[in-house]
Amino acid sequence: MPTPDSTRWHWRARHALAHSLRLRLVALFLLLALAMTAVFLVGMQKALSIGWREAARPLVSDYVDRLAAEIGTPPSVERAEAMVLRLPISVRISGPQVNWQSSPGTADGLWRNHAWRHGDDSLDIEHEPPLLQRTTADGHQIQLGLSVLNWQNHPRHIGWATLAALLVFTAFAYAYVRRLLRPLDDIRGGAGRFGRGDFAQPIPIRRDDELGQLASDVNAMADGIHQMLEAKRALLLAISHELRSPLTRARLNTELLPETPEVHPQREALLRDLAEMRDLVTDLLESERLGQGHAALHLELTDLGALAQEVVAQQVAGQAGSRVQLDIAPGLPELRLDRTRMRLLLRNLLDNAQRHSATADQPPRLQLRAEGQGIALCVRDYGPGVDEAALPHLTEPFYRPDAARERATGGVGLGLYLCKLVAQAHGAHFSLRNAQPGLEVQVVLPAL
Repeated sequence: MPTPDSTRWHWRARHALAHSLRLRLVALFLLLALAMTAVFLVGMQKALSIGWREAARPLVSDYVDRLAAEIGTPPSVERAEAMVLRLPISVRISGPQVNWQSSPGTADGLWRNHAWRHGDDSLDIEHEPPLLQRTTADGHQIQLGLSVLNWQNHPRHIGWATLAALLVFTAFAYAYVRRLLRPLDDIRGGAGRFGRGDFAQPIPIRRDDELGQLASDVNAMADGIHQMLEAKRALLLAISHELRSPLTRARLNTELLPETPEVHPQREALLRDLAEMRDLVTDLLESERLGQGHAALHLELTDLGALAQEVVAQQVAGQAGSRVQLDIAPGLPELRLDRTRMRLLLRNLLDNAQRHSATADQPPRLQLRAEGQGIALCVRDYGPGVDEAALPHLTEPFYRPDAARERATGGVGLGLYLCKLVAQAHGAHFSLRNAQPGLEVQVVLPAL
């Protein structure tokens, strides 16, 4: 019965063979080499065996006659013993007067006539006497065979040497295949870097073959994507900077309008739209700054619990009827954080949670707890949640699920995107999940 360790090892071996191109290529080479060797040996044996047996049979028969004559009639045990000591053979004598065997218990080492007939029916002559057996005139039978005592360990040594050579060749084959497929590791690593937005280090070109050409093509594709992203970023920055001045002037001109009953509703609506456009421009500029990672941060030792209490107090004071459950574990460590960006993260997460808790029985919940040497920040609402298929896209810029496309919910789809950028800039892990009910956002901040 297999043990759990053997079962686990077997599963790992099968998994590695199924998912490793190197191992599959080495296994294919070994199977091909073994198959070619077997076919060659069988073919050569078939081709040479008939002619070799026909040539060797008369020689062996004559030699056996001479040995039987040397033993004499009646058979002499002394001569047989001297012959066994001189030659690597075994002798068995059976008859009415003499019954003797050179090596008791080694009858399996004697040659039999079928050893010469195996696989070749043309040499199976019914009336021919056994090749290594002779009958003397007085009725004794003399059987000769090879003595295995002198060479019985020799095949074992050959087997171990063959296995060692096979393992050495397998190691060389694996090393060669690993070196041959090393560009695939470089391409995989480069694709991972490009997917994270790191275009600083291209894929190294190690060889001038198909894999080298593939690496070069992937580098060219990454350069094109990088240029496209930089062009988009430059365009967003330019538009955002250019929009700030006219938006400021439009807001000043709107505030200078007379507050008459006829104009007041239109004036307030225009101010709200201008404020939303101002926030959008600010968020766009902030997202581009955060794209630089740690270079955009101004880190200082921060009590995140006190900062969270401050943001919650401002949030509740600024929105009538809003409530937030605050759960802060005692003894949280101080972390090196950018206070401005962390305030932005907390405010956006709480805004998002409150927008989707309008019909919920419980208010949003903000929790801070120790996570190793860092802090885990969790914000959860008790609303309807989002579709599972939409979860991976919630942190994409300007993405909003269909349920959130109503104007009344507010936002343009940049809140969670900015939160993710702030978390990544601090080296934190950002995750989303449906808490059933509601959506939970977790940010695990490490100790920088």
